[in-house]
Amino acid sequence: MFQSFEVTARPEQGPPRLAALREQMVQEGLDGFLIPRADAHQGEYVAARDERLAWLTGFTGSAGFCAALRDVAGVFIDGRYRTQVKAQVAADFTPVPWPEVSLSAWLKQQLPNGGKIGFDPWLHSAGQISGTLSDLDGSGIELVRCENLVDRIWADQPAPPMNPVKAHPIEFAGEGADSKIARLAEDLRRAGHKAAVITLPDSIMWLLNIRGSDIAYNPVAHGFAILHAGGQVDLFMAAKKLAGVRDHLCSQVTLRAVGDFLDSVAALAGPVQVDAASVPQIVADALGDAMTDGGDPCALPKACKNAAEIAGSAEAHLRDAVAVIETLCWLDEQAPGSVTETQVVTRLEENRRKDNALQDISFDTIAGTGPNGAIMHYRVTEETDSRLENGHILVLDSGGQYLDGTTDITRTIAIGDVGTEEKTCFTRVLKGMIAMSMLRWPAGLSGRDIECVARVPLWSAGQDFNHGVGHGVGAYLSVHEGPQRLSKVSHVPLQPGMILSNEPGYYREGAFGIRIENLVVVEDAPLLPGGDAERAMLYWRTLTFVPIDRRLILVDMLTPDERDWLNAYHRDVAEKIRPRLGHDAQLWLDAATAPI
Repeated sequence: MFQSFEVTARPEQGPPRLAALREQMVQEGLDGFLIPRADAHQGEYVAARDERLAWLTGFTGSAGFCAALRDVAGVFIDGRYRTQVKAQVAADFTPVPWPEVSLSAWLKQQLPNGGKIGFDPWLHSAGQISGTLSDLDGSGIELVRCENLVDRIWADQPAPPMNPVKAHPIEFAGEGADSKIARLAEDLRRAGHKAAVITLPDSIMWLLNIRGSDIAYNPVAHGFAILHAGGQVDLFMAAKKLAGVRDHLCSQVTLRAVGDFLDSVAALAGPVQVDAASVPQIVADALGDAMTDGGDPCALPKACKNAAEIAGSAEAHLRDAVAVIETLCWLDEQAPGSVTETQVVTRLEENRRKDNALQDISFDTIAGTGPNGAIMHYRVTEETDSRLENGHILVLDSGGQYLDGTTDITRTIAIGDVGTEEKTCFTRVLKGMIAMSMLRWPAGLSGRDIECVARVPLWSAGQDFNHGVGHGVGAYLSVHEGPQRLSKVSHVPLQPGMILSNEPGYYREGAFGIRIENLVVVEDAPLLPGGDAERAMLYWRTLTFVPIDRRLILVDMLTPDERDWLNAYHRDVAEKIRPRLGHDAQLWLDAATAPI
Protein backbone atom coordinates (compact mmCIF):
# COMPACT_ATOMS: atom_id res chain seq x y z
CA MET A 1 0.00 0.00 0.00
CA PHE A 2 0.98 3.61 -0.46
CA GLN A 3 -0.42 4.48 2.96
CA SER A 4 1.00 3.17 6.22
CA PHE A 5 -0.83 3.00 9.53
CA GLU A 6 2.38 2.97 11.52
CA VAL A 7 2.67 5.29 14.51
CA THR A 8 5.37 7.73 13.38
CA ALA A 9 5.82 9.83 16.52
CA ARG A 10 5.15 9.33 20.21
CA PRO A 11 4.72 12.02 22.89
CA GLU A 12 7.02 10.25 25.37
CA GLN A 13 9.97 10.60 22.97
CA GLY A 14 9.81 14.38 23.08
CA PRO A 15 11.10 15.27 26.56
CA PRO A 16 14.50 13.51 26.33
CA ARG A 17 15.05 14.90 22.84
CA LEU A 18 14.15 18.37 24.04
CA ALA A 19 16.65 18.00 26.90
CA ALA A 20 19.37 17.01 24.42
CA LEU A 21 18.53 20.00 22.24
CA ARG A 22 18.80 22.32 25.22
CA GLU A 23 22.26 20.99 25.94
CA GLN A 24 23.27 22.03 22.42
CA MET A 25 21.71 25.46 22.94
CA VAL A 26 23.79 25.98 26.08
CA GLN A 27 26.96 24.95 24.23
CA GLU A 28 26.20 27.51 21.52
CA GLY A 29 25.33 30.28 23.97
CA LEU A 30 21.75 30.40 22.73
CA ASP A 31 18.59 31.07 24.68
CA GLY A 32 16.44 29.29 22.13
CA PHE A 33 16.28 27.50 18.80
CA LEU A 34 13.57 27.48 16.12
CA ILE A 35 12.39 24.20 14.60
CA PRO A 36 10.05 24.67 11.63
CA ARG A 37 8.28 21.97 9.67
CA ALA A 38 10.21 22.94 6.57
CA ASP A 39 13.07 22.04 4.29
CA ALA A 40 15.39 24.08 2.11
CA HIS A 41 12.71 24.29 -0.57
CA GLN A 42 9.94 25.69 1.65
CA GLY A 43 7.23 23.45 0.26
CA GLU A 44 4.32 22.30 2.40
CA TYR A 45 5.43 18.68 2.55
CA VAL A 46 8.85 17.41 3.56
CA ALA A 47 10.91 14.24 3.19
CA ALA A 48 11.57 11.95 6.14
CA ARG A 49 14.96 13.58 6.64
CA ASP A 50 13.31 16.94 7.23
CA GLU A 51 10.64 15.85 9.71
CA ARG A 52 12.52 17.59 12.51
CA LEU A 53 9.41 19.06 14.12
CA ALA A 54 7.69 15.66 14.38
CA TRP A 55 10.88 13.97 15.56
CA LEU A 56 11.38 16.49 18.36
CA THR A 57 7.84 17.18 19.52
CA GLY A 58 5.64 14.32 18.26
CA PHE A 59 3.39 16.74 16.34
CA THR A 60 2.87 15.47 12.79
CA GLY A 61 0.72 18.20 11.24
CA SER A 62 1.64 19.70 7.88
CA ALA A 63 2.20 23.21 9.25
CA GLY A 64 3.63 24.63 12.44
CA PHE A 65 6.91 25.14 14.27
CA CYS A 66 8.50 24.90 17.69
CA ALA A 67 10.33 27.64 19.55
CA ALA A 68 12.42 25.78 22.12
CA LEU A 69 13.75 28.00 24.91
CA ARG A 70 15.72 26.92 27.96
CA ASP A 71 12.64 26.65 30.19
CA VAL A 72 9.67 26.51 27.83
CA ALA A 73 8.98 25.07 24.37
CA GLY A 74 6.06 26.46 22.37
CA VAL A 75 4.51 24.42 19.55
CA PHE A 76 2.80 26.88 17.23
CA ILE A 77 -0.21 25.38 15.39
CA ASP A 78 -3.03 26.87 13.32
CA GLY A 79 -6.75 26.16 13.67
CA ARG A 80 -6.60 22.87 11.77
CA TYR A 81 -4.47 21.24 14.44
CA ARG A 82 -5.78 22.55 17.79
CA THR A 83 -7.32 19.17 18.59
CA GLN A 84 -4.59 17.00 17.09
CA VAL A 85 -1.70 18.63 18.94
CA LYS A 86 -3.24 17.83 22.34
CA ALA A 87 -2.86 14.11 21.70
CA GLN A 88 0.58 14.25 20.11
CA VAL A 89 2.84 16.33 22.37
CA ALA A 90 4.01 15.79 25.95
CA ALA A 91 3.43 18.27 28.77
CA ASP A 92 6.95 19.63 28.22
CA PHE A 93 5.62 21.36 25.10
CA THR A 94 3.08 24.17 25.21
CA PRO A 95 0.63 24.48 22.27
CA VAL A 96 0.43 28.09 21.05
CA PRO A 97 -2.48 29.26 18.84
CA TRP A 98 -0.92 30.65 15.69
CA PRO A 99 -1.13 33.04 13.87
CA GLU A 100 -3.29 34.61 16.58
CA VAL A 101 -0.15 34.63 18.73
CA SER A 102 2.90 35.54 16.66
CA LEU A 103 6.38 34.18 17.27
CA SER A 104 7.72 37.65 18.05
CA ALA A 105 4.98 38.43 20.58
CA TRP A 106 5.54 35.10 22.30
CA LEU A 107 9.31 35.55 22.41
CA LYS A 108 8.99 39.03 23.89
CA GLN A 109 6.72 37.65 26.59
CA GLN A 110 9.05 34.76 27.39
CA LEU A 111 12.29 36.77 27.15
CA PRO A 112 11.51 40.25 28.52
CA ASN A 113 15.22 40.92 29.04
CA GLY A 114 16.23 39.82 25.54
CA GLY A 115 18.16 36.78 24.34
CA LYS A 116 19.68 34.96 21.40
CA ILE A 117 17.50 32.67 19.28
CA GLY A 118 19.26 30.37 16.85
CA PHE A 119 17.86 29.35 13.48
CA ASP A 120 18.98 27.34 10.47
CA PRO A 121 19.03 29.83 7.54
CA TRP A 122 18.22 27.06 5.06
CA LEU A 123 14.89 26.35 6.77
CA HIS A 124 13.40 29.83 7.15
CA SER A 125 12.36 32.07 4.31
CA ALA A 126 13.71 35.56 3.86
CA GLY A 127 10.21 36.93 4.39
CA GLN A 128 9.80 35.09 7.68
CA ILE A 129 13.09 36.32 9.07
CA SER A 130 12.58 39.88 7.86
CA GLY A 131 9.12 40.06 9.39
CA THR A 132 10.21 38.57 12.70
CA LEU A 133 13.22 40.89 12.95
CA SER A 134 11.00 43.88 12.33
CA ASP A 135 8.57 42.77 15.04
CA LEU A 136 11.43 42.14 17.49
CA ASP A 137 13.03 45.55 16.93
CA GLY A 138 13.93 47.12 20.27
CA SER A 139 13.22 43.96 22.28
CA GLY A 140 16.83 42.94 22.81
CA ILE A 141 16.08 39.58 21.20
CA GLU A 142 18.48 38.56 18.42
CA LEU A 143 18.04 35.96 15.69
CA VAL A 144 21.32 34.13 15.20
CA ARG A 145 22.21 32.02 12.15
CA CYS A 146 23.64 28.66 13.14
CA GLU A 147 23.88 25.06 12.00
CA ASN A 148 20.89 22.86 12.68
CA LEU A 149 20.98 21.73 16.30
CA VAL A 150 18.33 19.06 15.79
CA ASP A 151 20.50 17.40 13.14
CA ARG A 152 23.31 17.19 15.70
CA ILE A 153 21.25 15.05 18.09
CA TRP A 154 19.21 13.03 15.56
CA ALA A 155 21.47 9.99 15.40
CA ASP A 156 19.40 7.96 12.92
CA GLN A 157 18.26 10.84 10.72
CA PRO A 158 17.29 9.49 7.28
CA ALA A 159 19.45 10.29 4.27
CA PRO A 160 18.34 12.85 1.67
CA PRO A 161 16.00 11.33 -0.94
CA MET A 162 17.65 10.36 -4.22
CA ASN A 163 14.79 9.00 -6.29
CA PRO A 164 14.93 9.09 -10.11
CA VAL A 165 13.22 11.85 -12.08
CA LYS A 166 10.91 11.00 -14.98
CA ALA A 167 9.61 12.92 -17.98
CA HIS A 168 6.13 14.44 -17.93
CA PRO A 169 4.74 13.90 -21.44
CA ILE A 170 3.61 16.84 -23.56
CA GLU A 171 0.18 15.26 -23.96
CA PHE A 172 -0.42 15.94 -20.28
CA ALA A 173 1.71 19.07 -19.88
CA GLY A 174 0.12 20.83 -22.85
CA GLU A 175 3.19 23.04 -23.43
CA GLY A 176 6.85 22.29 -23.99
CA ALA A 177 9.48 23.28 -21.46
CA ASP A 178 11.25 25.40 -24.09
CA SER A 179 8.08 27.44 -24.57
CA LYS A 180 7.58 27.91 -20.83
CA ILE A 181 11.18 29.01 -20.36
CA ALA A 182 10.94 31.49 -23.25
CA ARG A 183 7.78 33.20 -22.04
CA LEU A 184 8.92 33.38 -18.41
CA ALA A 185 12.28 34.78 -19.52
CA GLU A 186 10.40 37.42 -21.49
CA ASP A 187 8.51 38.31 -18.29
CA LEU A 188 11.85 38.76 -16.52
CA ARG A 189 13.16 41.04 -19.25
CA ARG A 190 9.97 43.05 -19.19
CA ALA A 191 10.33 43.54 -15.44
CA GLY A 192 13.99 44.55 -15.80
CA HIS A 193 15.28 41.47 -13.95
CA LYS A 194 18.42 39.61 -14.98
CA ALA A 195 17.45 36.27 -13.44
CA ALA A 196 15.10 34.50 -11.04
CA VAL A 197 16.01 31.99 -8.33
CA ILE A 198 13.47 29.16 -8.04
CA THR A 199 13.50 26.95 -4.95
CA LEU A 200 10.01 25.44 -4.87
CA PRO A 201 10.18 21.89 -6.27
CA ASP A 202 6.74 21.93 -7.89
CA SER A 203 7.68 25.09 -9.79
CA ILE A 204 10.81 23.42 -11.16
CA MET A 205 8.84 20.29 -12.09
CA TRP A 206 6.24 22.37 -13.93
CA LEU A 207 8.80 24.53 -15.74
CA LEU A 208 10.88 21.63 -17.05
CA ASN A 209 8.05 19.09 -17.56
CA ILE A 210 9.55 16.53 -15.21
CA ARG A 211 8.25 14.75 -12.13
CA GLY A 212 9.91 13.05 -9.15
CA SER A 213 9.18 11.17 -5.94
CA ASP A 214 11.39 12.72 -3.27
CA ILE A 215 8.31 13.68 -1.22
CA ALA A 216 5.64 11.16 -0.30
CA TYR A 217 2.43 11.67 -2.32
CA ASN A 218 3.90 14.64 -4.21
CA PRO A 219 5.49 14.00 -7.64
CA VAL A 220 8.43 16.35 -7.11
CA ALA A 221 12.21 16.10 -6.87
CA HIS A 222 14.45 18.23 -4.70
CA GLY A 223 16.61 20.74 -6.51
CA PHE A 224 17.13 24.42 -7.26
CA ALA A 225 17.02 26.42 -10.45
CA ILE A 226 18.13 29.77 -11.83
CA LEU A 227 16.11 31.12 -14.74
CA HIS A 228 18.10 33.67 -16.71
CA ALA A 229 16.49 36.51 -18.62
CA GLY A 230 18.30 35.33 -21.73
CA GLY A 231 16.22 32.15 -21.76
CA GLN A 232 18.57 29.65 -20.10
CA VAL A 233 18.04 27.59 -16.96
CA ASP A 234 20.68 26.28 -14.57
CA LEU A 235 19.31 23.19 -12.82
CA PHE A 236 21.01 22.21 -9.55
CA MET A 237 20.09 18.62 -8.83
CA ALA A 238 21.90 15.40 -8.03
CA ALA A 239 23.07 13.86 -11.32
CA LYS A 240 21.92 10.36 -10.38
CA LYS A 241 18.32 11.59 -10.20
CA LEU A 242 18.45 12.89 -13.77
CA ALA A 243 20.02 9.91 -15.52
CA GLY A 244 16.78 8.91 -17.22
CA VAL A 245 15.69 12.35 -18.43
CA ARG A 246 18.81 13.93 -19.88
CA ASP A 247 17.48 13.55 -23.41
CA HIS A 248 14.07 14.90 -22.34
CA LEU A 249 15.44 18.14 -20.91
CA CYS A 250 15.47 20.89 -23.51
CA SER A 251 18.68 22.46 -24.77
CA GLN A 252 18.16 25.60 -22.68
CA VAL A 253 18.82 23.60 -19.48
CA THR A 254 22.32 23.25 -18.04
CA LEU A 255 22.85 20.65 -15.30
CA ARG A 256 24.88 21.81 -12.31
CA ALA A 257 25.94 20.22 -9.02
CA VAL A 258 23.83 21.10 -5.99
CA GLY A 259 26.99 22.14 -4.18
CA ASP A 260 27.51 24.93 -6.72
CA PHE A 261 24.15 26.55 -6.02
CA LEU A 262 25.06 29.19 -3.43
CA ASP A 263 28.22 30.28 -5.28
CA SER A 264 26.22 30.58 -8.51
CA VAL A 265 23.58 32.66 -6.73
CA ALA A 266 26.22 34.94 -5.22
CA ALA A 267 27.74 35.52 -8.68
CA LEU A 268 24.46 36.75 -10.22
CA ALA A 269 24.21 40.34 -11.35
CA GLY A 270 21.08 42.05 -10.09
CA PRO A 271 18.31 42.62 -10.01
CA VAL A 272 17.44 38.97 -9.29
CA GLN A 273 13.81 38.03 -8.76
CA VAL A 274 12.94 35.77 -5.82
CA ASP A 275 9.87 34.87 -3.85
CA ALA A 276 10.67 36.20 -0.38
CA ALA A 277 7.94 34.02 1.08
CA SER A 278 9.72 30.84 0.02
CA VAL A 279 13.39 31.56 -0.75
CA PRO A 280 15.65 30.44 2.13
CA GLN A 281 17.33 33.17 4.13
CA ILE A 282 20.74 31.77 3.20
CA VAL A 283 19.95 32.43 -0.47
CA ALA A 284 18.91 35.99 0.36
CA ASP A 285 22.21 36.38 2.21
CA ALA A 286 24.09 35.23 -0.89
CA LEU A 287 22.22 37.63 -3.15
CA GLY A 288 22.52 40.65 -0.90
CA ASP A 289 21.43 43.88 -2.60
CA ALA A 290 20.88 42.07 -5.90
CA MET A 291 17.68 40.50 -4.55
CA THR A 292 14.24 41.82 -5.39
CA ASP A 293 10.99 40.27 -4.20
CA GLY A 294 8.96 39.67 -7.35
CA GLY A 295 7.42 36.32 -6.45
CA ASP A 296 8.02 32.89 -7.92
CA PRO A 297 7.85 33.40 -11.72
CA CYS A 298 6.26 29.96 -12.17
CA ALA A 299 3.54 30.31 -9.56
CA LEU A 300 0.81 32.07 -11.52
CA PRO A 301 1.45 30.41 -14.92
CA LYS A 302 1.42 27.03 -13.16
CA ALA A 303 -1.84 27.86 -11.39
CA CYS A 304 -3.65 28.82 -14.60
CA LYS A 305 -3.96 25.40 -16.22
CA ASN A 306 -3.95 25.07 -20.00
CA ALA A 307 -6.55 23.12 -21.95
CA ALA A 308 -4.60 19.84 -21.85
CA GLU A 309 -4.09 20.05 -18.10
CA ILE A 310 -7.76 20.81 -17.46
CA ALA A 311 -8.91 18.02 -19.76
CA GLY A 312 -6.54 15.60 -18.05
CA SER A 313 -7.71 16.63 -14.60
CA ALA A 314 -11.36 16.25 -15.64
CA GLU A 315 -10.74 12.73 -16.96
CA ALA A 316 -8.74 11.77 -13.86
CA HIS A 317 -11.68 12.85 -11.69
CA LEU A 318 -14.09 10.65 -13.62
CA ARG A 319 -11.90 7.58 -13.12
CA ASP A 320 -11.26 8.52 -9.51
CA ALA A 321 -15.01 8.77 -8.93
CA VAL A 322 -15.36 5.13 -9.91
CA ALA A 323 -12.96 4.09 -7.13
CA VAL A 324 -14.73 6.24 -4.54
CA ILE A 325 -18.23 5.09 -5.53
CA GLU A 326 -17.22 1.43 -5.56
CA THR A 327 -15.89 1.97 -2.04
CA LEU A 328 -19.04 3.71 -0.82
CA CYS A 329 -21.16 0.91 -2.30
CA TRP A 330 -19.06 -1.67 -0.43
CA LEU A 331 -19.25 0.35 2.78
CA ASP A 332 -23.03 0.49 2.71
CA GLU A 333 -23.11 -3.29 2.54
CA GLN A 334 -21.24 -3.58 5.85
CA ALA A 335 -23.14 -3.65 9.13
CA PRO A 336 -22.39 -0.83 11.61
CA GLY A 337 -19.64 -1.91 13.97
CA SER A 338 -18.16 -4.44 11.54
CA VAL A 339 -15.67 -2.19 9.75
CA THR A 340 -12.74 -0.10 10.96
CA GLU A 341 -11.18 3.09 9.61
CA THR A 342 -8.12 1.28 8.28
CA GLN A 343 -10.33 -1.17 6.40
CA VAL A 344 -12.05 1.73 4.65
CA VAL A 345 -8.70 3.31 3.74
CA THR A 346 -7.36 -0.01 2.46
CA ARG A 347 -10.46 -0.74 0.37
CA LEU A 348 -10.39 2.72 -1.20
CA GLU A 349 -6.72 2.43 -2.11
CA GLU A 350 -7.31 -1.03 -3.59
CA ASN A 351 -10.04 0.42 -5.80
CA ARG A 352 -7.86 3.30 -6.90
CA ARG A 353 -5.03 0.93 -7.75
CA LYS A 354 -7.20 -0.70 -10.42
CA ASP A 355 -6.39 2.36 -12.56
CA ASN A 356 -3.01 1.91 -14.25
CA ALA A 357 -2.58 5.68 -14.44
CA LEU A 358 -2.45 5.92 -10.64
CA GLN A 359 1.06 6.84 -9.47
CA ASP A 360 0.36 7.42 -5.78
CA ILE A 361 -2.29 8.74 -3.43
CA SER A 362 -2.22 12.52 -3.12
CA PHE A 363 -2.09 12.53 0.71
CA ASP A 364 -2.74 10.20 3.63
CA THR A 365 -6.42 9.32 3.41
CA ILE A 366 -8.41 10.86 6.24
CA ALA A 367 -10.99 8.36 7.49
CA GLY A 368 -12.29 9.68 10.79
CA THR A 369 -15.37 8.16 12.36
CA GLY A 370 -17.28 9.68 15.27
CA PRO A 371 -14.97 11.83 17.43
CA ASN A 372 -12.01 11.18 15.11
CA GLY A 373 -13.88 13.07 12.39
CA ALA A 374 -13.47 16.25 14.42
CA ILE A 375 -9.68 16.06 13.93
CA MET A 376 -9.43 17.93 10.65
CA HIS A 377 -6.26 16.26 9.39
CA TYR A 378 -6.71 12.97 11.21
CA ARG A 379 -4.33 10.18 10.22
CA VAL A 380 -5.49 6.77 11.34
CA THR A 381 -2.83 4.54 12.89
CA GLU A 382 -2.71 1.03 14.29
CA GLU A 383 -3.36 2.55 17.72
CA THR A 384 -6.20 4.93 16.85
CA ASP A 385 -8.06 2.64 14.40
CA SER A 386 -11.75 2.81 15.36
CA ARG A 387 -14.89 0.94 14.36
CA LEU A 388 -17.62 2.67 12.41
CA GLU A 389 -20.43 2.36 14.93
CA ASN A 390 -24.15 2.91 14.53
CA GLY A 391 -24.93 6.63 14.73
CA HIS A 392 -21.44 7.71 13.65
CA ILE A 393 -20.68 9.87 10.65
CA LEU A 394 -17.48 9.18 8.75
CA VAL A 395 -15.32 11.92 7.22
CA LEU A 396 -13.57 10.36 4.21
CA ASP A 397 -11.08 12.75 2.59
CA SER A 398 -8.79 11.25 -0.05
CA GLY A 399 -7.22 11.70 -3.44
CA GLY A 400 -5.02 10.20 -6.11
CA GLN A 401 -2.01 11.23 -8.14
CA TYR A 402 -2.69 10.18 -11.74
CA LEU A 403 -0.50 10.82 -14.77
CA ASP A 404 -3.16 13.19 -16.08
CA GLY A 405 -4.32 14.90 -12.90
CA THR A 406 -4.46 15.24 -9.12
CA THR A 407 -7.70 14.54 -7.23
CA ASP A 408 -8.96 15.49 -3.78
CA ILE A 409 -12.47 14.64 -2.60
CA THR A 410 -14.24 14.54 0.75
CA ARG A 411 -17.53 12.89 1.52
CA THR A 412 -19.20 12.60 4.91
CA ILE A 413 -21.09 9.33 5.26
CA ALA A 414 -23.87 8.17 7.57
CA ILE A 415 -23.23 4.97 9.52
CA GLY A 416 -26.56 3.52 10.61
CA ASP A 417 -29.06 5.83 12.30
CA VAL A 418 -27.58 9.33 12.64
CA GLY A 419 -28.97 11.96 15.02
CA THR A 420 -30.86 15.09 14.04
CA GLU A 421 -28.12 17.42 15.31
CA GLU A 422 -25.54 15.86 13.02
CA LYS A 423 -27.94 16.08 10.08
CA THR A 424 -28.69 19.73 10.83
CA CYS A 425 -25.00 20.62 10.85
CA PHE A 426 -24.40 18.55 7.72
CA THR A 427 -27.15 20.37 5.86
CA ARG A 428 -25.68 23.76 6.81
CA VAL A 429 -22.30 22.65 5.44
CA LEU A 430 -24.01 21.42 2.28
CA LYS A 431 -25.80 24.75 1.84
CA GLY A 432 -22.44 26.52 2.01
CA MET A 433 -20.87 24.14 -0.48
CA ILE A 434 -23.79 24.62 -2.89
CA ALA A 435 -23.68 28.41 -2.47
CA MET A 436 -20.02 28.45 -3.50
CA SER A 437 -20.69 26.06 -6.39
CA MET A 438 -23.45 28.34 -7.75
CA LEU A 439 -21.49 31.57 -7.35
CA ARG A 440 -20.75 33.99 -10.17
CA TRP A 441 -18.40 36.86 -9.36
CA PRO A 442 -16.72 39.82 -11.09
CA ALA A 443 -13.27 39.14 -12.52
CA GLY A 444 -10.53 40.58 -10.34
CA LEU A 445 -11.79 39.29 -7.02
CA SER A 446 -9.57 37.05 -4.89
CA GLY A 447 -10.35 34.18 -2.57
CA ARG A 448 -10.72 36.43 0.47
CA ASP A 449 -13.47 38.36 -1.31
CA ILE A 450 -15.77 35.38 -1.84
CA GLU A 451 -14.85 32.65 0.67
CA CYS A 452 -17.45 33.86 3.19
CA VAL A 453 -20.19 32.68 0.83
CA ALA A 454 -19.56 29.11 2.00
CA ARG A 455 -19.64 30.10 5.67
CA VAL A 456 -22.89 32.08 5.81
CA PRO A 457 -25.20 29.11 6.54
CA LEU A 458 -22.99 28.17 9.48
CA TRP A 459 -22.54 31.74 10.64
CA SER A 460 -26.31 32.14 10.77
CA ALA A 461 -26.33 29.38 13.40
CA GLY A 462 -23.36 30.72 15.36
CA GLN A 463 -21.00 28.10 13.90
CA ASP A 464 -17.83 28.16 11.78
CA PHE A 465 -14.74 26.10 10.93
CA ASN A 466 -11.01 26.73 11.35
CA HIS A 467 -9.67 26.06 7.88
CA GLY A 468 -9.90 27.75 4.52
CA VAL A 469 -12.82 27.09 2.22
CA GLY A 470 -10.49 25.92 -0.51
CA HIS A 471 -6.94 25.47 -1.73
CA GLY A 472 -5.35 25.34 -5.15
CA VAL A 473 -4.62 21.95 -6.71
CA GLY A 474 -1.89 21.08 -9.21
CA ALA A 475 -1.99 19.11 -12.47
CA TYR A 476 -0.25 15.89 -11.40
CA LEU A 477 1.60 18.04 -8.90
CA SER A 478 1.00 19.16 -5.32
CA VAL A 479 -2.49 18.62 -3.97
CA HIS A 480 -2.05 21.94 -2.14
CA GLU A 481 -0.88 24.50 -4.69
CA GLY A 482 -0.55 28.26 -4.49
CA PRO A 483 -1.00 31.06 -4.99
CA GLN A 484 -4.76 30.60 -5.47
CA ARG A 485 -6.85 29.94 -2.36
CA LEU A 486 -10.36 30.40 -1.02
CA SER A 487 -9.15 31.91 2.22
CA LYS A 488 -9.40 35.05 4.32
CA VAL A 489 -5.70 35.68 3.70
CA SER A 490 -5.65 35.16 -0.08
CA HIS A 491 -5.04 38.32 -2.11
CA VAL A 492 -4.43 36.64 -5.49
CA PRO A 493 -7.21 37.32 -8.02
CA LEU A 494 -8.90 34.18 -9.29
CA GLN A 495 -8.30 33.54 -12.99
CA PRO A 496 -9.61 31.10 -15.59
CA GLY A 497 -7.84 27.75 -15.47
CA MET A 498 -7.22 27.76 -11.73
CA ILE A 499 -8.31 24.57 -10.00
CA LEU A 500 -9.40 24.86 -6.37
CA SER A 501 -11.21 22.84 -3.76
CA ASN A 502 -14.63 23.84 -2.41
CA GLU A 503 -14.71 22.26 1.05
CA PRO A 504 -16.63 23.86 3.90
CA GLY A 505 -16.90 21.82 7.07
CA TYR A 506 -17.92 21.75 10.72
CA TYR A 507 -16.17 20.06 13.65
CA ARG A 508 -17.40 19.41 17.19
CA GLU A 509 -14.50 18.23 19.32
CA GLY A 510 -15.10 14.87 20.94
CA ALA A 511 -18.27 14.26 18.94
CA PHE A 512 -18.15 14.39 15.13
CA GLY A 513 -16.81 16.14 12.06
CA ILE A 514 -18.29 17.10 8.68
CA ARG A 515 -16.66 18.13 5.41
CA ILE A 516 -17.94 18.09 1.83
CA GLU A 517 -15.39 18.73 -0.91
CA ASN A 518 -15.45 18.98 -4.68
CA LEU A 519 -12.72 20.30 -6.94
CA VAL A 520 -13.76 23.12 -9.26
CA VAL A 521 -12.08 25.04 -12.07
CA VAL A 522 -12.46 28.78 -12.75
CA GLU A 523 -13.99 29.63 -16.12
CA ASP A 524 -15.28 32.71 -17.91
CA ALA A 525 -18.99 32.98 -17.20
CA PRO A 526 -21.35 33.47 -20.15
CA LEU A 527 -23.30 36.69 -20.36
CA LEU A 528 -26.73 36.47 -18.75
CA PRO A 529 -29.85 38.18 -20.14
CA GLY A 530 -29.81 41.72 -18.84
CA GLY A 531 -26.19 41.45 -17.71
CA ASP A 532 -23.56 44.11 -18.35
CA ALA A 533 -21.62 43.08 -21.45
CA GLU A 534 -18.59 45.09 -20.39
CA ARG A 535 -18.41 43.46 -16.94
CA ALA A 536 -16.39 40.24 -17.09
CA MET A 537 -17.67 37.54 -14.77
CA LEU A 538 -16.27 34.19 -13.64
CA TYR A 539 -17.83 31.01 -12.32
CA TRP A 540 -16.99 27.44 -11.39
CA ARG A 541 -17.14 24.23 -13.38
CA THR A 542 -17.25 21.20 -11.13
CA LEU A 543 -14.71 18.41 -11.73
CA THR A 544 -15.73 15.97 -8.97
CA PHE A 545 -18.67 13.62 -9.51
CA VAL A 546 -19.53 11.49 -6.48
CA PRO A 547 -22.93 11.47 -4.71
CA ILE A 548 -23.49 13.49 -1.55
CA ASP A 549 -25.08 11.37 1.18
CA ARG A 550 -28.81 12.09 0.97
CA ARG A 551 -29.40 10.32 4.31
CA LEU A 552 -27.71 13.22 6.11
CA ILE A 553 -29.74 15.97 4.42
CA LEU A 554 -32.71 17.66 6.11
CA VAL A 555 -34.48 18.50 2.89
CA ASP A 556 -36.76 21.14 4.44
CA MET A 557 -33.68 23.23 5.23
CA LEU A 558 -32.83 23.55 1.53
CA THR A 559 -34.20 26.29 -0.70
CA PRO A 560 -35.75 25.36 -4.06
CA ASP A 561 -32.59 26.57 -5.84
CA GLU A 562 -30.42 24.42 -3.58
CA ARG A 563 -32.58 21.36 -4.24
CA ASP A 564 -32.40 22.02 -7.95
CA TRP A 565 -28.61 22.27 -7.81
CA LEU A 566 -28.30 19.02 -5.86
CA ASN A 567 -30.65 17.13 -8.16
CA ALA A 568 -28.85 18.45 -11.24
CA TYR A 569 -25.49 17.51 -9.73
CA HIS A 570 -26.67 13.99 -9.00
CA ARG A 571 -28.04 13.68 -12.54
CA ASP A 572 -24.59 14.60 -13.83
CA VAL A 573 -22.96 12.07 -11.51
CA ALA A 574 -25.25 9.30 -12.77
CA GLU A 575 -24.79 10.26 -16.42
CA LYS A 576 -21.00 10.52 -16.27
CA ILE A 577 -20.09 7.70 -13.89
CA ARG A 578 -22.79 5.01 -14.12
CA PRO A 579 -21.52 3.53 -17.43
CA ARG A 580 -18.09 3.04 -15.84
CA LEU A 581 -19.37 1.01 -12.84
CA GLY A 582 -20.05 -2.63 -12.15
CA HIS A 583 -23.64 -3.87 -11.77
CA ASP A 584 -23.88 -3.63 -7.97
CA ALA A 585 -22.35 -0.16 -7.89
CA GLN A 586 -24.75 0.95 -10.64
CA LEU A 587 -27.72 -0.07 -8.50
CA TRP A 588 -26.20 1.69 -5.49
CA LEU A 589 -25.62 4.82 -7.55
CA ASP A 590 -29.21 4.81 -8.81
CA ALA A 591 -30.45 5.02 -5.23
CA ALA A 592 -27.77 7.49 -4.12
CA THR A 593 -28.58 9.95 -6.92
CA ALA A 594 -32.38 9.73 -6.77
CA PRO A 595 -33.99 13.20 -6.74
CA ILE A 596 -34.95 14.80 -3.45
